[in-house]
This record gives sequence, structure tokens and C-alpha cells, in this order.
Amino acid sequence: MRIKCALKFLGFFTLIISMWMLCPLLYSQASGQSVDSPAFIKAIAVGLSLSAILYAVSRKADMNKMGTREAFASVTLSWIIASAIGALPYFIHGSAPTYADAFFEAMSGFTTTGSTILTDMESLPHGLLLWRDLTHWLGGMGIIVLTLTIMPLLGIGGFQLFSAEAPGLIHEKLTPRVQQTAVILWSIYVLLTVAETALLMLGGMSLFDAITHSMGTIATGGFSPRNASVAHYQSAYIDWVITIFMFFSGANFVLHYQVIRGRTPKTFFRDPEFCFYLFSVGTISLLVSAGLYFSGTYAGFLDSLRYGSFQVVSIVTTTGFISADYELWPFFPQALLFTCLFLGGCAGSTAGAIKQIRLLVLCRHVGRQIRRTLSPRAVLPLRVGKNSLELHLVASCLAFFALYMLVFTVGVFCVTLFEPDLLTAISAVATTLGNVGPGFGKVGGLDNFSGQAVAAKWIYSFLMLCGRLELYTVLILFSRAFWSDGVIWSDREKR
Repeated sequence: MRIKCALKFLGFFTLIISMWMLCPLLYSQASGQSVDSPAFIKAIAVGLSLSAILYAVSRKADMNKMGTREAFASVTLSWIIASAIGALPYFIHGSAPTYADAFFEAMSGFTTTGSTILTDMESLPHGLLLWRDLTHWLGGMGIIVLTLTIMPLLGIGGFQLFSAEAPGLIHEKLTPRVQQTAVILWSIYVLLTVAETALLMLGGMSLFDAITHSMGTIATGGFSPRNASVAHYQSAYIDWVITIFMFFSGANFVLHYQVIRGRTPKTFFRDPEFCFYLFSVGTISLLVSAGLYFSGTYAGFLDSLRYGSFQVVSIVTTTGFISADYELWPFFPQALLFTCLFLGGCAGSTAGAIKQIRLLVLCRHVGRQIRRTLSPRAVLPLRVGKNSLELHLVASCLAFFALYMLVFTVGVFCVTLFEPDLLTAISAVATTLGNVGPGFGKVGGLDNFSGQAVAAKWIYSFLMLCGRLELYTVLILFSRAFWSDGVIWSDREKR
């Protein structure tokens, strides 16, 4: 392990996170609400000091020697450091009563989970609320991808970092250079944010509310400056605009680039994962809407479709916005929404959870096994679209699903040590591991995590980190092989 390479990267990374705090600081000064300015000034000072220490210790390290192990360690530690520094404004200002609460809020932001310990967002200064949604926006596209955009000094270590952070089965590069890929992805990200901000302002939102909700939507995070989330506005127009942008934020950003470049939306429908994503979201939305309509929860089917589809898209894409108190709905729609906690959006999107491509492969694999039972001698390739998947990709999906459920199960057992309500414990673990945000029980849509035990909040923070980095990037640090200087790691790094 070339520890100094990782420390040098973390030094630059800490500098970048600290500089981003200037945005809410300057906004606080410009808006006249400077009550939170001292908190940001102190947090920036701590961040810059830590950055200087890390750089001083590792200034002679050669970043071109960064290998696979250093990349995994750097990515995991970068999210922890970002949350540790990002928590300081909440803690210093006093909006978070303990550092555990502040760290939970920051980790929830950077991992785009959207779970919160804050009970009255509308009483907080706007600078702090802006920082809260800015953590979403930075973590959504990936802090590492942002770092690669402005740090070409990483050189050969760049792709290792990109691969360790990027979600999905295959880490697809749009261009031969990782920095160019990062710039393209961030350009699309900014374009979608600006477009949604403009449309929300047309619906009557203030500029501040439109920007913060757009950051939460495109990042599939779900932080809102309003206590009642999107339900505060009671606007069908705003609900549909956010629903549409949440849906497309849950799609692969590579498809967005291909659509823009080819100027044809048909590209979406040529992608098997997107078609499966559209089918699953559409089917569940119709089922939930039908359940709301026939139960008489809403008077008309259009209202049922509006609220039902909003909540389904919000949870499937792991955004976590709320347009209604879904815990007052009948049990059938609630059961479907609970299932949505595990689904997730497409690979290459800002969404969390298991991801649609893995679910598609699992469904095809089950279908193939059924056919093989009927015809043992038949040659049955597993196809996704026109391509046959290699066995190692199928095995990867099965292993990830098994590991995801194992972490979920262990997480539930750990949380039940501190949370007596089983529904709350199960949904809290599911929503934090899937980076969704709201759950059921004591952590439902209009509730929060402030009443959870301190130890449980640290468990949730760890689960959010695991979910954001797709388990392996974090859990591999706990393996003995990762820290040993064996032949396996040496051969892999040479390749």
C-alpha cells in the first residue's frame, strides 16, 4: 500500500471540499443572513489546515504510481473526510445537537441519501440550507468524478479512481481520457440542473427553492428546504416537473450524452436497461395509482396517478422527495413502495440501491434456469438486448445481490439492538443502504432520524457509505488480502 499516494490525493480532495464551502458563505454574506457565516469560516479553516497537513506529509509522493489498492482506499476515505468536514457547519452552528447528528446529515448529503436529523428546516439560515443541498449535488455525480475534472495531475491513477467510484456492471468511458469523460458528465449534470430550475420557477417557486430542489432532484438526493418537502407547494405542475426530472436522473447519464449527440430520443429505447427501468417504474406506478383510486384515497384517477407516480419514481430513483404522507395510504400501495426501496435506478445514474441492470440480469437468469430445468441439454445464452453476457458478469450480479441482502440483514440485526420497533429498524436500514431517504414507522415520509440512538446513527452512516460506493469499495478495506503484498494484487496492478 502506497499510503502517501492516497494521502496526497486526500490532501487535494480536502482542499476542494473546503473551497466549495465558500459558496454558502458568500451567499450568506450577500443575502444578509450571515448568522451562519462564522460556522462556515471555522469549517473552512479546519479543512484547509487538514489539507495542508496531508499535503506536507505526502508532498513527495508520485501520483503516477497510484494503483488499485490506493484508489479503493482513497475513494472510501474521501467520502468519510468529506462528511467529517461537511458536518462542521451543522455542528458549529448548533443546528445539529451532536457531532454524530452532524456527521449523519453530511453523510446523508454526500451519499445523496436524503435522510435527515433536522426537525425544522424552514428555521435554518439559507446558507446552511444551500450547503445541505450542495452536498447532494457534489455527491450525486460523484466527488471523485468532480475531482478528476479539475485534477489532471492524477495521471494514470485517474481511471482506478473512476472505476472504484462509478456504479454498475461496466465502467463506460465516453472518451479515451477520464478527465474528458468527467467534463462531459458534469456538463450534462449542470444542464439538467439549470433546465429544472427554470421550469420550477415558472411554476411559482422562488429562485432559492428552485435551485435547491433541482440540486436534490438531479442528484436523486431529496433534501428540501421545506419541512413538508414538495408537499409544501400543493402544485400539480411542480409535482409533474420533479417527477419527470427524477425519472431521467435515474437513467444512465451516458444515454443522455448519446441522445444529445445524436439528437434522437430513440437512443433511450434501444437500451435494454432503460426499457426495463421504464417498464418497472410504469407498472408499479399504475398499480399504486390504481390502489389509491379504488380505495378512495383520492377523488379522481388523475390525482391518484399524480401522487402515486411521484412517490414511486421518488423511491425507485432513491431521490426521497415527499408529495403526500404515504403512511396514510392503504397497505397495498405501502407494500409496493417498500419494495421500491431495493430497486434503484439505472447503472451510470445518480441513483442508489441494487440498480435496474442487476435486476434485469437476475430476472433473465431465473428465466434461463427454468427453461434449463425443462430442457437440460439446451444451450441457453443469457442475453441482454442483442448481447450475450459473459459468465463473470452474471456471477457478479448474483454475488452483489447476495452481498446486498447479507449487509441488509446484518444491518437490521445491529439496529434492533437500539431500535425496539421492527418496522422502523427494517425500513431505516433499507432506506439508508439504498440511499433512498424516507422509510416507514418512526422514519417515515414526514418523520426523521433525530429520535434514533446515537449508535444507530453511526450504523446508518456506514450503511449510506456502503450503498453509495456499491459495497465492495468499502468492504474490501476490511479484507486481509487488501493490505497484504501478495502476488494477486501485484499482478492485477501490472495488468
